Amino acid sequence: MRFVYSEWDDELYARLKDMSDLMSIFNYLLMRLNGDVQETLDLMRRLQQKGILDAKYDLDEFERQLKENRFIKEGQTGLKLSTRGERQLRQDAFDLIFQKMRPSGKGQHRLPYEGGTSDEPLPEKRQYSFGDNFRSIDYTSSMFNSITRSGDLGLDLTEQDLEVYESERSTSCATVLMIDISHSMILYGEDRITPAKQVAMAFTELILSKYPGDALNIVTFGDTAEEISIQNLPYLAVGPYHTNTQAGLRLARQILMRRKHANKQIFMITDGKPSMITRPNGTLYRNPMGLDPRIANRTLDEAVICRKKKIPITTFMVTDDPYLQQFVARLTELNRGRAYFSSVDNLGGYVIWDFVANRRQRRGR
Repeated sequence: MRFVYSEWDDELYARLKDMSDLMSIFNYLLMRLNGDVQETLDLMRRLQQKGILDAKYDLDEFERQLKENRFIKEGQTGLKLSTRGERQLRQDAFDLIFQKMRPSGKGQHRLPYEGGTSDEPLPEKRQYSFGDNFRSIDYTSSMFNSITRSGDLGLDLTEQDLEVYESERSTSCATVLMIDISHSMILYGEDRITPAKQVAMAFTELILSKYPGDALNIVTFGDTAEEISIQNLPYLAVGPYHTNTQAGLRLARQILMRRKHANKQIFMITDGKPSMITRPNGTLYRNPMGLDPRIANRTLDEAVICRKKKIPITTFMVTDDPYLQQFVARLTELNRGRAYFSSVDNLGGYVIWDFVANRRQRRGR
């Protein structure tokens, strides 16, 4: 589905006013227009003619620089993003979200999580325990302990003298990020799909750059569920779909069960209650009114299966729909996962903070 900006859009113009540079405006509009470069540049020119964009911007020069820097290129049907442009879009989304996180302190919390494969040193120290990595030993403190204990300057180190730096242990993690593409993600004058895409791109960049040993798959769910590539994220669009959460969870679980990682998890971004399921014979059953028990129960069955397979589900709700809250509360209880309510403006901070915080473990004695 395509947005048509022929009338005044308070939400759009309010967001543009908060953006300080032309590249940020271009990136935001590009994602809102599902990656259509030519339409984005045309829209920017129309906004400038209406006085929404400052006249100081030379849009022809901006387009020339995008081409010169190989962010965009000529395609068969007009201008399109290059591979470099897609990568830059992910990096910009990542930078934007972390800029918002820093003032709130998000990203600095550490929470326990099972498992771990690599250590990162912390300033705190403790006594050595059998099996500790020798590279973590603080030899200066250990030598001082030896001198204090023995009263001489000889190298009479014993195990009880040794001190090691505390460490955080990073887990090997496979994640499926589920994105709701039902029609409600653009209804009622609120665009929720663009922030969801921004989060997905930032999340992708985080894993590719900081956790290369991790795995990330993207699953969209509307009437059915589909895995999409990272490269297709900018072009993701909502459709006239219902919300088949059951199909999304099932596909996510199937993907994760093929992974060999120590930890597996599902992150789900949604703004509506489940309104459709796929029957065992492949036919679809839908009911958009209220919370249909048949739909809810078959979807909750998937949450229970995920729990048995040790796959926690973290749900990020981008609306306060009471039916959705009721359903997510039950899903979280049955799966023993986590749930957050987030506005579209702080969604990215919640997703990335939760991922980083919960994949680390303080290594104890």
